[in-house]
Formats: sequence, structure tokens, C-alpha cells
Amino acid sequence: MTDIMATIGGSLLQHGPNSRRVYLMKLDPGDLPGLHGEIERLVQEQAYGKVFAKVPESAAASFFERGYREEARIPGYFQGETDALLLGWFADPDRAIDRDAARTLAVLETARAKQPLAPPPGTAHVAVRPLSPADCPALAELYRLTFPSYPFPITEPAYLADTMATHIAYFGTFDGPRLVAASSAECDHDARAAEMTDFATIPECRGKGLARHLLDHMEAAMALRGIRTAYTIARANSFGMNSAFARAAYHWGGTLINNTGIGGGIESMNVWHKAL
Repeated sequence: MTDIMATIGGSLLQHGPNSRRVYLMKLDPGDLPGLHGEIERLVQEQAYGKVFAKVPESAAASFFERGYREEARIPGYFQGETDALLLGWFADPDRAIDRDAARTLAVLETARAKQPLAPPPGTAHVAVRPLSPADCPALAELYRLTFPSYPFPITEPAYLADTMATHIAYFGTFDGPRLVAASSAECDHDARAAEMTDFATIPECRGKGLARHLLDHMEAAMALRGIRTAYTIARANSFGMNSAFARAAYHWGGTLINNTGIGGGIESMNVWHKAL
């Protein structure tokens, strides 16, 4: 079942059964305080376990008053000047407990011990190019093979084409005509920030540095578009992805507990950020 995108006033929400949460993706501060009641109504009606909100620091006080807590922070998210706070409110107290805390800590400690490092030299010859609507069927298939579940319908070619036309830039590497790795940069042009996300590589090409090569290419492309802050929300149990961002000189911004429906279950996620 696909989650729902909803506009309330000038604010954008996503909610549904995949992550069993409400995600406040974009806040119009003018919608406060009434927006709180609308979010709480959704939580009660749908029995969601969590609200995840991305808000400017200047608008966070009313969220804290209602029991939200800061889980992560992205410095300079808004125009390179104002921090974004990633807030969590747990309607279900059990959801605030990371049942895999030992692995979460081990992954984070391993990643934070990494020193920034150039991409593997063997990827220097790998060509990366922006993907077009003609690539959407192959991209959807790659994502279908990679993610048993995901908070957005990235396994649907029509969704990929629609977002490609509006705010998401997709990139891929090929072996001949075959798409072997891909990623995306989801742009918030008003904020001049981009989420580096949706990394996927076919099994036989993993471990070759393709994700890092894609990331470096995306950073350069986003900088040319005027993006000032790059960030990612990576699975907290993934040694590979967290280490890849640490190696690329991203900084850890916090951990979102039991936040995202991905990989067949709801997982905690690490936030990493970098000024471009």
C-alpha cells in the first residue's frame, strides 16, 4: 500500500502504513499551532507510532512544548544559514526503544573512526550520467531488487518519471546497456539543500566503490545547481553506507530511532551532512 502525500495549509506531510508514521517533510511556520492538531488527529485515527518532523530551528519551540525531541540536526540546511532539526514524537513508547542498539552503536563507531578518503582508484574510469525517463523501467527494477520495502514508491516507473520532472535528479552507472548502480539527489530548492539517497548496486558489482563514485558526481552536480548543503538518511545497521559517507567527509548529525520502513521492516536511521 502506498503512503499518502498531503498538503495542509502550506505544509507538506507524508503518512501511511509503510513506516507507520507521519512525516512532516516541509513546514510552513504560518500553519502553527493548528498543524499540531491535524497531525495528532492523523496519528490517533491511523494508530501511527511516530511523528517525524523536519523543521527550522526557529520554529522548533512549539514542537518541544508538545513532547517532541531532537533526534538529529543538519547545520545550515536552510540557505546554508539556518539549521534543520529532525524531531521525533513517539505515540507508541515502545517505538522509542532501539531494539538493535548494540549494532547501531557498532556501525556508528566504525563509521566515525573512518578518515576522509578519495574514491577507490579503480572507479576513475566509471562513467556516471544523469538518468532520463527512458531509464525509469530499468531503475525501478534495480530498486525492486534492492529494497523489499521503501517509504516512497521508487519501484514504480511512473513515480520515478514524475519526480524526475520536478525535484529529484537520478544518476546511474552502466555496464554496456545494463544499469548496474544508481542513486538520487532529492532537491529542496527553496532551502538549497539536497538529500543524497536511493543508492542501489546489483549484487555482482558491490564492493567496487560505485556508491562513492555516484556520491562524488552528485555533489559536483548539486553544487552547480546552487545547492549548499548535502545530507543523507542512512540505515543505521549498514556498515557500508555509513562508512561511505564518513569517508566522503560527511558529519554525523544524529540517529532517528525506528523511523523508516525499509528492507522489510522499520529501521533506525543515521543522518549525515556536508556543506558543499
